Amino acid sequence: MGKLTDKQRLVLQARQRPILTRADVVAAGFHTQHLSRLVKAGILERVARGQYRMPARSVTEHHGLAVAAGAVPQGVICLLSALSFHGIGTQVPFEIWIAIDRRSRRPSLKYPPLHVVRFSGPSFAEGIEVHEIEGRPVRVYSAAKTIADLFKYRNKIGLDVALEALREAWQGNRARMNEIDRYARVCRVSTVMKPFLEMLVS
Repeated sequence: MGKLTDKQRLVLQARQRPILTRADVVAAGFHTQHLSRLVKAGILERVARGQYRMPARSVTEHHGLAVAAGAVPQGVICLLSALSFHGIGTQVPFEIWIAIDRRSRRPSLKYPPLHVVRFSGPSFAEGIEVHEIEGRPVRVYSAAKTIADLFKYRNKIGLDVALEALREAWQGNRARMNEIDRYARVCRVSTVMKPFLEMLVS
């Protein structure tokens, strides 16, 4: 067998990864023009800015989270999207809810649609878990942190959604009371949550 061309080697790279990024291509020593040519030939498809995949590749139910994490690596999946990821409640958001630091530049992404929320200080930095989705590290707030965030944003999302999540997480042992209480203090919603927490443990 003869030596593989750059195009063939790049296709092999794409087959080995659920998502191939421009950064991956540059790190492997390829010219990024190859990506445009492969897309034009129908060998790769562009799923988001700087992110590509093989057209026939199957994706997981959390594919949108992986794409969003690739585009906004310092963001954190939050609120309704984090709730759905943890399998709590009945919300199925059509947008990816992602938190960014209040000083960060707002990301621009055509796919998937993003609902960007700005957090700051400990409210942004604490409660982050890193999960691997389609071979990519994805930052997601923990179930307990997500519940506290829902109460913080209850006027935008709905108190009924926050209460449903709190009950289900507690009954399904998805979050411990000390964790919920800790993040309630981080998010400064302890006073709001206190009567609902007392009802759960009474």
